[in-house]
Amino acid sequence: MLLKDINDKAEQLCALHEKLFTFNIMPYYLHLLDKAAGTAHFDVSEQQAIQLMEEIKKTLPGYLVPKLVKEQPGMPNKTIIA
Repeated sequence: MLLKDINDKAEQLCALHEKLFTFNIMPYYLHLLDKAAGTAHFDVSEQQAIQLMEEIKKTLPGYLVPKLVKEQPGMPNKTIIA
């Protein structure tokens, strides 16, 4: 889950994904926050998230770059953004 002021910096996410890999955990999805009451202060815009993913792709090898996704009401699956 991508959260504003918690893990919305490329350096933080790169370090996290590298650490997860040391435990044989592959980062698969990076979720945008669902729109829900009381969560707006954690919201990262879709455009900011796409820019963040571009920064991550410059640093990490492809197998450590997760898919940026979000839930869409009524859709059976996650929607890939970038």
